[in-house]
Amino acid sequence: MELAFERRGHGPPLILVHGIGHHWQAWLPVMDRLAASRDVIAVDLPGFGRSQGLPPGTPYTAESLADAVESFCAMLDVREPHVAGNSLGGYIALELASRGVVRTATAISPAGFWSRAELLWCQSVLRAMRASAEGGAAEGAEAPGSGALSRLLGSEPLGFLGAGLLVAHPSRLGRVALAAATEALASAPGFNETLDSFTGMMPPAPPKSPITIAWGEHDRLLLRRQAVRAARWSNQRVKLLKGCGHVPMSDDPELVARVILEASDPRSPA
Repeated sequence: MELAFERRGHGPPLILVHGIGHHWQAWLPVMDRLAASRDVIAVDLPGFGRSQGLPPGTPYTAESLADAVESFCAMLDVREPHVAGNSLGGYIALELASRGVVRTATAISPAGFWSRAELLWCQSVLRAMRASAEGGAAEGAEAPGSGALSRLLGSEPLGFLGAGLLVAHPSRLGRVALAAATEALASAPGFNETLDSFTGMMPPAPPKSPITIAWGEHDRLLLRRQAVRAARWSNQRVKLLKGCGHVPMSDDPELVARVILEASDPRSPA
């Protein structure tokens, strides 16, 4: 399947997968660090960013999105890449590891390890953020120049307050990056169906490829205690990303890049 993507660097291929409502630009803070020793391919999932939606009749689930990423790799003739994902992307990374089609998988605050109450919290927060983003887009339609970008640039504290649910240090995002992420959230046609599918999401099957799981110390969306369940599922200790939130790439790019590079070391066992 064709997906919008950004490709940089040389070395073993590394696929980067964003979370729900986001786009490949979520990885910009770490891409050049990774590209120094990896062939980095950051993708927009179907129905998100600039990628077209799934074919009619195909449900938006983590599994169908993983199918699309797997098909995308085959189209590029990228065989057994390393993969790293955040949130929904983290689940997709683990799903691909369970299929044995990736060399290694790094999952940062992966979805799917929640309790019922934690799932409802996640869905409620994301629906509220989506509604806020769509509200900004509607304002832009009514008055040229006052869309989500202008709204966020003009009312910075409000935008960074919302971002505080996803990152530990909103000021490190930058106004333009925050506004672009808000536009991506507002315009993603795959958002609602994907979010609804979370209700039936269970941890994937046991991995056939080596995995690394990391969790933001200050994750306010998928609370840190979910890392305990992920550790039990994987039979290994979860790495704690100190000082980081749910989307940690802007919180500490050096730390996130180091975790991914260590997990995707070419010497990692197949």
